[in-house]
Amino acid sequence: MEVQVLNTAGKETGRAVVLNDQIFGVEPNDHAIYLDVKQYLAAQRQGTHAAKERADIAGSTKKIKKQKGTGGARAGSIKSPLFRGGGRVFGPRPRNYDFKLNKKVKALARKSALTYKAQGSNILVLEDFVLETPKTKEIVAISNNLKINDKKFIFVLSEENKNIYLSSRNLEGVNVITASELTTYQIMNAGKIILLESSLGKIEEQFKI
Repeated sequence: MEVQVLNTAGKETGRAVVLNDQIFGVEPNDHAIYLDVKQYLAAQRQGTHAAKERADIAGSTKKIKKQKGTGGARAGSIKSPLFRGGGRVFGPRPRNYDFKLNKKVKALARKSALTYKAQGSNILVLEDFVLETPKTKEIVAISNNLKINDKKFIFVLSEENKNIYLSSRNLEGVNVITASELTTYQIMNAGKIILLESSLGKIEEQFKI
């Protein structure tokens, strides 16, 4: 697939790049996308939730009434889950929600996500640019020029750029990442993917093509 390279003014530069079909033109696998997004969201969970079960409650273990003759059910410790202030039955415990996913499945998921974006014409290639100092209004101007200011979008860089990151962090719906950090969740969550021209080589290198 051939895509025109745009400049920061939103105009075509007269150059075009070819998006590799082995990355941007594969047969999409929805289940791989589901698994990768599920793993990403699971890894975001802190897993610090906890509740006190009867062994964690501070209270007497004395039998609170006699076993027979009361007409009611037998009862032992006041810490029983049946009583107010008692422990919770099968309460949550701290745990790790992360799970393993094979590298090839993750790679297929990212390729599938990028393919969907390419098929929907939601991938733009922007020529490399430099910000001398962090200026949010520069990123706002670029998004306005590209006519994407009303959408969520991500800038994909070949390497970390502090000024671009600082210029974007206060803008809602704007994310800046490097090609090596690109995840399926970020791709699917964004309305537009802005690839800096130099990042294409890094993406191909990441998938070893």
